[in-house]
Amino acid sequence: MDDGRQKGVSTVGESVPVRCPDCGHGQQFTAPAYPCPCGSAVAAPLIAGAPAVRLVRRSWDDEWVTVGCSGCGRLDQWPRPELGCPCGAVLRVPVRPATVGAATETAKADALNVAALYLRGVGFRDVGVVRADGHPEAGVDLRGPGVVARVDRGTRPADARAVECLWLNALSESATSAFFSLAGYADEARERADALGVPLFVLDPTGAPRPANGPADGLDRSHA
Repeated sequence: MDDGRQKGVSTVGESVPVRCPDCGHGQQFTAPAYPCPCGSAVAAPLIAGAPAVRLVRRSWDDEWVTVGCSGCGRLDQWPRPELGCPCGAVLRVPVRPATVGAATETAKADALNVAALYLRGVGFRDVGVVRADGHPEAGVDLRGPGVVARVDRGTRPADARAVECLWLNALSESATSAFFSLAGYADEARERADALGVPLFVLDPTGAPRPANGPADGLDRSHA
């Protein structure tokens, strides 16, 4: 993956000149750094020489940018860099975001870890990858006290059979189930999951789990 060390693009801790389009005032700006889970510092790669844009109104989707870690390649969403001008304008500094294609590959490679971290975050402890004789257990990829999960990293939508298999595993252990998929779900899988109460999550291009049905929303709320 391109880590941002190219002409015209800043690296972590490097400042770039920014000029206000309203008053012409110039200043140096360094993008704030954030901690990656691998321990490296991550900062949005600023495009030196690109004109800053005055922020007129905010929208949630525009507040975030996908940035890759130069240490491990992980992609996450971080706040877009902004700075204030003495004239009162708020300036948004142009950055070079990671491509969706690259984000998808990273999400695929890291899907098990992302799903495990999510489950721990909503209250399930000691969630880990299942191994049986060196191979994942049929229908279950993650397990922890009170929870079993399937993480489908394939390129086709998960089918109803996979949902039923996970549900049976959860039923036999009196556990909560959760299904994570990179490619989404077939219509029959969604219908079956709703009928059985199986929470469905889609791993978006950045790797973030998004609830895909009512039971998944309920899992979020119950552990908020």
